[in-house]
Amino acid sequence: MARSIIRQAGCGLAARSRGKAMHYYSTRGQDGPLGYENALLSGLARDGGLYLPEHYPAFSVDDIRAMADLPYAALAGRIMARFTDGEIDEAELAAMAQDAYAGFTDPAVAPLKHLSGNIHVLELFHGPTIAFKDYAMQFLSRAFDRALQGAGRQAVILGATSGDTGSAALEAFQGRSSVDIFILFPDGRVSPVQQRQMTSVDAAGAHAVAVAGDFDDCQAIVKALFNDHDFRDTVNLSAVNSINWARLMPQIVYYFSSALALGAPDRKVAFSVPTGNFGNVFAGYVAMRMGLPIERLIVASNRNDILTRFFEHGRMQRDSVVPSLSPSMDIQVSSNFERLLFELLDRDGAWVADIMASFAETGHFDLPADAMAKAHGIFSAYRLDDDGTIAEIAASMAGEGMCLDPHSAVGVSAARRAIADGTVGPDIPVVALACAHPAKFEGAVKKATGTAPALPPHLADLMTRPEKMDKAPASDAAVRDLVLAQRRRG
Repeated sequence: MARSIIRQAGCGLAARSRGKAMHYYSTRGQDGPLGYENALLSGLARDGGLYLPEHYPAFSVDDIRAMADLPYAALAGRIMARFTDGEIDEAELAAMAQDAYAGFTDPAVAPLKHLSGNIHVLELFHGPTIAFKDYAMQFLSRAFDRALQGAGRQAVILGATSGDTGSAALEAFQGRSSVDIFILFPDGRVSPVQQRQMTSVDAAGAHAVAVAGDFDDCQAIVKALFNDHDFRDTVNLSAVNSINWARLMPQIVYYFSSALALGAPDRKVAFSVPTGNFGNVFAGYVAMRMGLPIERLIVASNRNDILTRFFEHGRMQRDSVVPSLSPSMDIQVSSNFERLLFELLDRDGAWVADIMASFAETGHFDLPADAMAKAHGIFSAYRLDDDGTIAEIAASMAGEGMCLDPHSAVGVSAARRAIADGTVGPDIPVVALACAHPAKFEGAVKKATGTAPALPPHLADLMTRPEKMDKAPASDAAVRDLVLAQRRRG
């Protein structure tokens, strides 16, 4: 019965999509419709699912061609406005993006650099915390300000991080009077630079919390507290992890900017994406659904290769997280994969809910052949262990003079292999996403190249800044009590 109800709702979505306002629905079928700002402030859906727009707004070839000469902020406004119809117009979004990216150190905001052959590197580390999460977080802090001030509300943001999300979130939201932010990170499992970027933030309402567990434990706590509706409503809980749809919107933009630089829409492009929680590569999937001519999305995993194994065998099988040189990818439960699952199962929310419940209980699920055929038509996947990561950093430095962080190295290696084995044709340029500055992972880079990369000038004194953090066991109750005790009341 539930599944038939969802299918009827899906028919309704198609009808509503022709109206002006964009609506959002949960991947599990029992929450929605919500407008953009309500989805932003809610974060995780109340049925445990993730919000998605009722449809993906499409650009024509001529629409995309007309974007070629737009400055980055204007391009951001043009693309994101399709997801905020009826609430925020293109001009206001462009102004918000202009403000968000004003402090980025490269005038292109997301510069594209040629590596060798048909491989290009998209440098996503020119923001304040020198990682790709800055593109979303700097915009998101402004979006939250707009929404909360308009509603006269105070909110608590709760997030989990494997390293970069936390520093970007604390940097972007620190000192904002309408928001208290608590970021959970796995104690001892982030790089020293990543930790110091979080723990050196000393502002009212900003809390870095070291959890005695791994990233999956942190993420599980966040999801559990979002599903505690009494607590959620008491503190007006929200999220800035990529479980929040609004986190993904700004990331769609740099897929467009880099593809345009390489000749889109008149030329197809492939992307190789270092992947942990599946949010960044899902943003690429959305860009494709919007009309960007993406030939292939390459999922690049480290030794924690649950996603690669899925694309190889059609089974999602949870395993233990093993620490690696690319810690932001040390994940075995990729939250954003649920959004792709929803699409592969023809937006059947009841089916998704059943699968996710089974996965929580058993640690695995299988998909039918027709769903896997859809996935294989778009995605390919590769893995790289720590030895291979060191080898790629060394090779890129020696051969092309480009210094890569370990996560970016995983992506570049996957790009090289996708070209070598014919997954991507010889005439298709491949954009490998460089998700962090190499100085964030000094140890791995020094091991590979013999030289420690320097932090940018604005972070030169980072490792001498005093630290401030809370500690908590891997317990929902402990984190709940911490938030209740330390949040400000507006």
